[in-house]
Amino acid sequence: MIKNVWNRYRNPTLFTLLLMLIPAVIGGQKHLLTTACMVLIYSIIAMSLNLLMGFGGQISIGHASFMAIGAYSSAIFTLKLGIPFWIALPAAGFFTALIGFGVGLPAVRLKGHFLAVATLGFGVAIPELTMKWDKLTGGFSGLFPEKPVLFGYIFKSDLSLYYLIAVVTLLCTWLMRNLINSRIGRAFVAIRESEVAAAAMGINVPLYKALMFSISAFFTGVAGSLYAHYIGFISPFDFNIGISLTLLAMVVVGGFASIPGSFIGALVLTLIPEFTNHVAGLSLVVTGIALVLVTLFFPDGLVSVRKIWQERLKKRKVVSKHAL
Repeated sequence: MIKNVWNRYRNPTLFTLLLMLIPAVIGGQKHLLTTACMVLIYSIIAMSLNLLMGFGGQISIGHASFMAIGAYSSAIFTLKLGIPFWIALPAAGFFTALIGFGVGLPAVRLKGHFLAVATLGFGVAIPELTMKWDKLTGGFSGLFPEKPVLFGYIFKSDLSLYYLIAVVTLLCTWLMRNLINSRIGRAFVAIRESEVAAAAMGINVPLYKALMFSISAFFTGVAGSLYAHYIGFISPFDFNIGISLTLLAMVVVGGFASIPGSFIGALVLTLIPEFTNHVAGLSLVVTGIALVLVTLFFPDGLVSVRKIWQERLKKRKVVSKHAL
């Protein structure tokens, strides 16, 4: 019985321990902690986008706009309305989910490149709106969200902020995993495989498509809130179409329909600029090369490397047995 329990919870337990021990491994260095925090924030967004694309079969090229809505709404809630951070965080997610549902409703009639163009327009419109609505958003000057405060404790240090982001990431991962394994998640996969077959099974395809956008927007809004309060400054330039394309690349590099793949993609696409920022434009070149190589050699994403390696080992063993 103990063995069965361990096999069931082994991966979540090891993942939790890994996140908790990262500060000790990197020695508490500020730069590395910042990188680790950004990896976790982008992992939440990559998971949410993977829910929409990998599990739901939809596409979004403007996901950074949902991040912007979550970031700005959380900043406005805390700065101008005086709402505590622990309420503003989920409130930003729910507000973004409401916008996502609104975006999903007209998008349910669109497919393929038509849906891509529609989400691209949304991704371009939101940063422009934040620039024009300067009385609320600060326009070009942006906003300066305060550091998170939870029950009187101020998360000032990089270490405390890391653990806050890590806990939220673990919670989002747990919720995402349960959602995918639930009836709603199975309905998303059915729509991805065949909308006609899903409708024949009694699934309300338009409603579930809008729900996909809403749930994906919720998690992205939460990540946007974390980003705003961690960085301490947000402006329209932080959520341009380039960020949306980077988020899309995270899903492609990591692997579709895979939660671990979302973390791998976020890790790779966050580390590339860190190692190439000494040369202007080099990060874009390396990112492009990485996308081409992954597409050619690992069409299922880097998450499939382990599976491919295991299959090759099995083939070698079979060949060795026949040789003997």
